[in-house]
Amino acid sequence: MASLMIKTVFRLLLAAGLLGVLLGCSPLKVLNAFTPGGTFSKTADVSYGPDPRNRLDIYTPIDAAADAPVVVFFYGGSWNSGSRSDYSFVGEALASRGIVAVLADYRLYPQVHYQGFLDDSAKAVGWTHQHIHEYRGDPSRLYVMGHSAGAYNAAMLALAPKWLATVDMKPSMLSGWIGLAGPYDFLPIENPEVKPVFYFPNSPPDSQPINHVSAASPPALLIAAKDDTVVNPRRNTGGMAERLRRQGVPVRELYFSKPGHATLVATFSRPMRGLAPVLDEVVAFVHGQDN
Repeated sequence: MASLMIKTVFRLLLAAGLLGVLLGCSPLKVLNAFTPGGTFSKTADVSYGPDPRNRLDIYTPIDAAADAPVVVFFYGGSWNSGSRSDYSFVGEALASRGIVAVLADYRLYPQVHYQGFLDDSAKAVGWTHQHIHEYRGDPSRLYVMGHSAGAYNAAMLALAPKWLATVDMKPSMLSGWIGLAGPYDFLPIENPEVKPVFYFPNSPPDSQPINHVSAASPPALLIAAKDDTVVNPRRNTGGMAERLRRQGVPVRELYFSKPGHATLVATFSRPMRGLAPVLDEVVAFVHGQDN
């Protein structure tokens, strides 16, 4: 994943004459280096729970009126790596389009297995629902979004009622959910890094988001890289979209040919938006639910 992102960033910044900035930097830090600061105000390191990883950052649009829509974003990393600080380009992208963005850390393996990171994700959404009005966000216009493993977290919160029930919420209190290259139907597990996270070979069937779809599920926007070699797009994104439609749930399903698994989320950054209109689609989905 990282190697593909690095190569793509290299090509784009080489064309712009900015290759020197990459030396010694991770691809995500490079993207953040090109993130402007004039579109948002950031409230950092807010605690939503007792663990040191129960922290989140809030990106409020500079010109936001009260009651702006809110997106809680969960990053990927096979549930064993990742940091909200690596994804400030996502917060800026959403804030620049009038959306209050909440980027949350959560506990990772080996500190927790399935279900610990879902418990944290639910707590982050519960905190957001209770407090986001203090940051000009509207709790009645609340979305969850994630990339890869983070899309799994978002899907489980939106589809399996027991998770939001732990914070006195229901999936119906979400205006929608957005999955980017998400794994929603991946048993039996093949990735050796993921096997211990889900107790392979005894991975429980209820760990799969696709098994929790119902007619009451909130609307969804599902986006994948057409040639994703990490998470099979047809089985996961396509299968989830089909299951939602079968239950009568509104869903928009999109596949883009230029990004790969990792670079799909990188399209939120300014240097890489030309790869695919992922940000435009997310913004249109969020604002479209108001109509």
